[in-house]
Amino acid sequence: MTFKTIEDVDVKGKCVLMRVDFNVPMSSEGRIEDDFRIRHALPSIRSVLSRGGRLVLLSHRGRPSGNGFEPSLSLAPLARHLGELLGSEAPRGVGFPSTDCLDDEAVRAVSELTDGDVLMLENLRFDSGETSDSTDFAQALARMGDLYCNDAFGCCHRTHASVHALPMAMSDRPRVAGLLVADEMRYLGQALETPERPFVAILGGAKVSDKIGALKNLIGNVDTLLVGGAMAYTFMKVMGQDVGSSLVEDDKLALAKEIIQLVDASATDLVLPVDHICGRELSHESPVCMSDQNIPDGWMGLDIGPATTARFTSVVRQARTVVWNGPLGAFETVPFDVGTRQVAVSMASCAENGGMSIVGGGDTAAAVLLAGVSQRMSHVSTGGGASLRLLEGEKLVGLSCLEET
Repeated sequence: MTFKTIEDVDVKGKCVLMRVDFNVPMSSEGRIEDDFRIRHALPSIRSVLSRGGRLVLLSHRGRPSGNGFEPSLSLAPLARHLGELLGSEAPRGVGFPSTDCLDDEAVRAVSELTDGDVLMLENLRFDSGETSDSTDFAQALARMGDLYCNDAFGCCHRTHASVHALPMAMSDRPRVAGLLVADEMRYLGQALETPERPFVAILGGAKVSDKIGALKNLIGNVDTLLVGGAMAYTFMKVMGQDVGSSLVEDDKLALAKEIIQLVDASATDLVLPVDHICGRELSHESPVCMSDQNIPDGWMGLDIGPATTARFTSVVRQARTVVWNGPLGAFETVPFDVGTRQVAVSMASCAENGGMSIVGGGDTAAAVLLAGVSQRMSHVSTGGGASLRLLEGEKLVGLSCLEET
């Protein structure tokens, strides 16, 4: 599936409503801790500004109540940061007119834009109409623009107004993908539809329940499925192994058994951890031990062990296509970061040897950034939930409203 992009339409003198995903981590003091998503939106933003378009950026941040302005979740710091990144490319800076995305001041500011101007409206989720996919809210936004661009891949799986109802309300105007979204679909689409083999998928994270759809869709499609993270302990328990105090979804044991049966009936090779780095608690001060497949009572598995790491990295280095969603341990806490880091390095080696390495967003993107190898990957996604939905074989609601080529 390919879409018309922002570069396929004439934007000169036109007002472009561009949905971006600037939901980035910030400190309690209002400092941006990671501007990865903002920087990846720059190509689409520059495309509009350099061609004389008038740009209105739409985004959300956090989970406000939907009952109006909340200072701690304002997008004002993000508008300032974007202005610094653009510099002379936005001579009048990035406008930020109001604490309400649809009040008179905001509407007036949009109407007064001139060619090459850019402004950002306040957090869409301050209005409950955003998360309820309100047609009225969407139509009010639609009156501001001449065309719509979705460059918020991380939101494309959400049926929210700026992702779904807004492009539907603008069905009489161009509705295109941003360059970030097009890039995400090019890499993820190629990996899932026409992978070069061996094709390997790595799934981690805390819960089997979060990955059921992806597991079922990938079994029979990938050559090897590597499973780590806390979700592995649910599989281990089903197989009769001792898991100590490790995180287990006891209500998902039947599903885990079903997954194992599906693997046994397929050509996919399922690889589970054979050893573990364990702690008494999730803390960098915790006592640590290495365990084989059976974890002692009172200990919890918090990272894959050296033998598992060696097996995983060997499989990844020999692959031609690798897709990874979910860390393989508690990577934020030393010393339980080693397995995830070493697999990240092997992913980078795969890419440098001519393979394709694709990292799902969210925690997995944070892990490869922490490992210092994000720039060496073929692609690092900006959307963990959206990329997971694609791994499940599902369509993204935010793309269903865009024009295909």
